[in-house]
Order: sequence, then C-alpha cells, then structure tokens
Amino acid sequence: MRLNKFLSKTGIASRRAADLLIEQGRVSVNGQVVTKLGSTIDENSDQVTFDGKPLAIPDDFIYLLLNKPIGHLVTCNDNYNRPIVLDLIGKYKTVVRPVGRLDMDSSGLLLLTNDGELAFRLTHPKFEIDKKYLVKCEDSIPDETLDKLRAGIELEDGKTSPAEIEVVSKNRNFSNFYMIIHEGRKRQIRRMCEAVGYRVVALQRVALGDLEIGALALGSYRLLIETEIAGLRKAVGL
Repeated sequence: MRLNKFLSKTGIASRRAADLLIEQGRVSVNGQVVTKLGSTIDENSDQVTFDGKPLAIPDDFIYLLLNKPIGHLVTCNDNYNRPIVLDLIGKYKTVVRPVGRLDMDSSGLLLLTNDGELAFRLTHPKFEIDKKYLVKCEDSIPDETLDKLRAGIELEDGKTSPAEIEVVSKNRNFSNFYMIIHEGRKRQIRRMCEAVGYRVVALQRVALGDLEIGALALGSYRLLIETEIAGLRKAVGL
C-alpha cells in the first residue's frame, strides 16, 4: 500500500496532505524517516509513526454531521486561538477530521470522519459530488445574470463548471436561491457572485450528495446512520 494512502486510511490527513507530511520528514517507517513520495509499505507488518506517534488503521470508522455556525474555522488547529469546528464535537475532537472546506463566514453541513479514503474521494474532483447551498445576495439578481452563473464563470483560477440554480425568492433588496456545484474551490460561490457584480451576505451548505442538514440545530452534531454512510460510500465507488 502506498504510504500516503495508509496515512489517509488512519484518518490523520487526506492523501494530498499526507504527501506534504511525508516531504516534511514527519513520517517514519520502521524507525526510518521517509521523505520520498510514492513509497509503499506493508500495512500488516511495517510500523509507521507520525511525529513519533504510532499509527494504525482504525477498526471502527466514525462519521459525524455538524451544522457549522458562522465564526468557526474548518481546521484542526489555529495559531491565533480562534474557534474551530473541533471545539463543537466533544469527545470526538481527537478522533475525526473535517472533510473539505466551509468558509469561516459560512454555515451549514460539514462532514467529519476518520475514514480517510472516503474523505479523499468526497473531495476529489474526479467524483463530482454535488454540494448544495442556500445563497443570499444583495439586490435583485436578473435572470440573465443567474444564467451566467449556471453556465460557469471565468475566475482567476479558471472557469467554473456549470452550476444548478433554483430561485427561492427575490425582491428589490435581496435574492435568495439554491446553488449546486461539485467543485471545491476556495470561497467559490462568493467569488462567482462577485464576478457578476453581486455580494453574498449569507451562505449555508444544506446538502452533500444525498446527505442533508435537515432540522439539525446550528452548532449541533449527530452520528450518521448506516444508510447515509452507505450512500456516501456508494457515490464514490467504495
């Protein structure tokens, strides 16, 4: 098994992040630091450590659904002691890691798990997992501008893929609509709306694939049920 895949399966990091940890010299195999990307191990006999701590693929995976409030960072630590999402999940904070991004100024559905392979696939562009957001913008956005968002917007990091948009309500002051995208670029929806001249004032993720936030209270979390876990794994070919 590739070393980065093993690290991902332990839940310590995604495969991309695991490659960085390897390059930084923080991973050892049988007592020897490994910095070469693409290295392989025998997961049944080799001893792998990260920062000196032994790693193992967990026997039991944990899947949490959190309704993230505004003001919490989606990260595992912060040098400035700002609130992070792990502060909200009690006894699980040392076990699971967040999957993907959700801006500090945004709220809604966030998946956290120690299933590194699932986390890797859910965030990989290849699998095109839909993410549904409730968007509130200033002013009334014309239909032709919404069509531009549907078609994809040219940003500094390239043109976005087509988006699905369903208008909820519009008046002279605000536009409310659902937007479905499958990319995960940084602050993507905010940047798309700004590119066509409108500012997002509220952004809530309400679904990831078939997983929905439902009536879960803001700042609360729950364990996923078996059918939800199976649905996510099936969506990414696991």
